[in-house]
Amino acid sequence: MDDAAAVRHNREANRFELEREGRLAIAEYRLHGDTITFTHTYVPPELRGGGVGSALVRGALEYVRAQGLKVVPACSFVAKYIREHPETQDLLAAQHSFDF
Repeated sequence: MDDAAAVRHNREANRFELEREGRLAIAEYRLHGDTITFTHTYVPPELRGGGVGSALVRGALEYVRAQGLKVVPACSFVAKYIREHPETQDLLAAQHSFDF
């Protein structure tokens, strides 16, 4: 199974979730109109370095694109992912830009 496809949107908790090996990785957000601000990403230590965080963010950004939202990457992990994946940079909110 593609890890990004396994990402769940938990609207009640304002976060995206990816479960692996009985552990839960999360990407928390705040939604304001058509802008989603990613505030925090957490991957359990046992899952770090295996691409779980990237799959989580990729799945979350696929949802963002499908919903026509724009992103403010307040979380450094999400910001790094977007910086390293140019195909996602069109999702950035107009007021946010990177110094490339």
